[in-house]
Amino acid sequence: MEYLTATVEMAEAVHNILHTAIRTVYPKYYPKEVTDFFCRHHSRQHVLEGLASGNMRVCIDRDVIIGTGCYVGNHITGVYVLPDYQKQGCGSKIMDCLEMEISKNYDTVCLEASLPAVCLYEHRGYKTTGHGIIELENDVKLVYEIMEKRLSDGGS
Repeated sequence: MEYLTATVEMAEAVHNILHTAIRTVYPKYYPKEVTDFFCRHHSRQHVLEGLASGNMRVCIDRDVIIGTGCYVGNHITGVYVLPDYQKQGCGSKIMDCLEMEISKNYDTVCLEASLPAVCLYEHRGYKTTGHGIIELENDVKLVYEIMEKRLSDGGS
């Protein structure tokens, strides 16, 4: 597996990863309104903005882009892996690399965790520091965990 800075040429592949992961995994945990919210949020424009920041990365396996991660400052803004490649170490590799990059300038890393990802982050040493809520259509509420981890020794 390779871990590289994403380029504009990868925009469509990154967009596909986001939407495929969201549409496959989120309906198991959330109502349709939440899945739709995340797909709207991760628009093509949003992907292009992430690419322009220089902080979006991709995980590539045998010339296939299978995962992506992005950060701003010490905030991990998203980690997504194609469902067929989940539970094979790609998400952990992305997290290891993001934490290492962030540790160059910060002592802590933070993120907002979706319900499917909370256990993964807890196993990585993240602690819940709060909860957020977003009011969606049809009186649906998206509740998520705000998590933080203290970094040391290169983010490990």
